[in-house]
Amino acid sequence: MTKRQPHRALRDAFGQFATGVAVVTARNGQGGFVGMTVNSFSSVSLDPPLVLWSLGLESPSRVFFESASYYAINVLAAEQQELSQRFATPHVDKFNGISWAEGLGGAPLLPGCAAWVECRSTHHYAGGDHVILLAEVERFRAEPKPPLIFHGGRYRSLSEG
Repeated sequence: MTKRQPHRALRDAFGQFATGVAVVTARNGQGGFVGMTVNSFSSVSLDPPLVLWSLGLESPSRVFFESASYYAINVLAAEQQELSQRFATPHVDKFNGISWAEGLGGAPLLPGCAAWVECRSTHHYAGGDHVILLAEVERFRAEPKPPLIFHGGRYRSLSEG
């Protein structure tokens, strides 16, 4: 394995790390909403409570998330695969027909999730072909639901064993 291997092989290697799936949402500068599916969400610190996530430099949503003061990380439950796919594809209005509640800074909180983490954006860092967004957790809530998992390029579910 070298740094020069094709990107697909590297993605396949990274895909062996199982992750949760979340939809990050915010209010955009025009009063509308922006949202995207991510699996790059991670806790950083409990004191102070910090989280991070990343998004590609080429993402059309990048400018909105970098300028947002607040955003919500909606951790998807196992039965929310359709919601994950909706926010992973380019739609003109991903929120059309979806109910939501208003979170801090107007960030939409999606119904039925396993957890909600409402964040105040604090820093952005360059990270290769991505930007890393660091935020302080200001409010959160969790439900006793199994999470949606992504591994090996496909959705999975946890099994008790």
